[in-house]
Amino acid sequence: MRSLAGTWVLPNCSKVSIFNGNLSSSRFGSDTQNCVVFRSSAFVAAAASVSGSSAQYSGSEGLLGVQTKKKSKGIAGIDQDELVEDPKLLADPDSCFCEFSGVEIHHKVCEAQLEVHDESEGVSSEVKSVGLPMILLHGFGASVFSGNRVMKPLAEAVGSKVLAFDRPAFGLTSRGNSVRELSGNGESKPVNPYSMAFSVLATLYFIDFLAAEKAIIVGHSAGSLVAVESYFEAPERVAALILVAPAIFAPIITQKVVKGSQPGTNDQTEGNHGIGERDGGYAQLFVQEILVCSSTLYFCDNAVKEFLSVRMAINKFGITAVRNAWYDSKKVTDEDISGYTKPLRMKGWDEALVEYTAAMLTDTSSESKPPLAKRLRHIKCPVLIVTGDNDRIVPSWNAERLSKAIPGSFFEVIKHCGHLPHEEKVDEFLSVVKKFLQSTFDDSPQERLQVIV
Repeated sequence: MRSLAGTWVLPNCSKVSIFNGNLSSSRFGSDTQNCVVFRSSAFVAAAASVSGSSAQYSGSEGLLGVQTKKKSKGIAGIDQDELVEDPKLLADPDSCFCEFSGVEIHHKVCEAQLEVHDESEGVSSEVKSVGLPMILLHGFGASVFSGNRVMKPLAEAVGSKVLAFDRPAFGLTSRGNSVRELSGNGESKPVNPYSMAFSVLATLYFIDFLAAEKAIIVGHSAGSLVAVESYFEAPERVAALILVAPAIFAPIITQKVVKGSQPGTNDQTEGNHGIGERDGGYAQLFVQEILVCSSTLYFCDNAVKEFLSVRMAINKFGITAVRNAWYDSKKVTDEDISGYTKPLRMKGWDEALVEYTAAMLTDTSSESKPPLAKRLRHIKCPVLIVTGDNDRIVPSWNAERLSKAIPGSFFEVIKHCGHLPHEEKVDEFLSVVKKFLQSTFDDSPQERLQVIV
């Protein structure tokens, strides 16, 4: 098998994923470089949601034991002997599918219902104030299900449509091969559907899909990085950014005293606390932890072990991760667990996680750009950052630091809340978002959020 910058071949699968435009066949053997990537994917889902709990992994005993079982007991309660190939069989009544660059993307759209109180009041002021559509970007391991509680009230708040879609590797979006996109000069180039570039293109595509010139983009956790990169790709298409529990490494802002300068005019410099930020997100840190904690698989010579380890990690940590994402795990319902585990009924979900991790590890697109820490200060659109005070996954201090790195941003902390403010504290979350929208788009006197300076 070639290096990670070359070809990635999935075992027991006929498709070949293309990176950097190179395509070749190869044999998956005991190459340790290959094992690193598969090994990483085995624990990414757990580590990204449990914040370092990969130490709970019991080692190779459980992994090897899985291979001796004659019949699977299921993954996170989902029978893996009865997976479906057509995601439409798992769709909800309000589910929609559209094709973008060869990938069938699952999405949902909620439209505002105009509320008329009486003849004197007319349409509520909240509906009239914005008139811009909103796009919701879920986090790692999540799907459009994560936005179910807030889509309708958000649509009413903006007075327009709210759209949420499943990024490739998650939800009910098809598990696809590399596809071809036209570049600006008319030439085609390969785009990996599991890459950041594809997620950004899909986000911008859905702004066009909504027949809008621009939209408000809401990103949760890892979806926040997609939201920010979408802004940098096409700032004229983004009316505002709302970053919820953003899984973005916040730079440390330090004051550099310039000799002879006046008070208040000190230059600011950014640092990233010594952690590599090629992708700008917490995923990089999780991968570093994974490479240490999963050393028992380093010299694997059987690719099947890697897929078993993916399943083992999801089975061991998946439901626990959902509960740990809440401040009060006792409030997590069976419906919540079912919503998060439904994608495990799709054939190829484990392969998709492997592909997603490989795309993350081999992404070189940011190498031609300034570090994200230096680009954050160039965000010119209105920005709201929301976090829970008891977020076990992305600490609230990181969100506060991120708000200070983006000039003029708004920052709000929701008390007694974990990593999912839009699920656990719906009313408080909506209240914060509405105040932000009023502060940004409505000139009438209202209670306003404070700008971070």
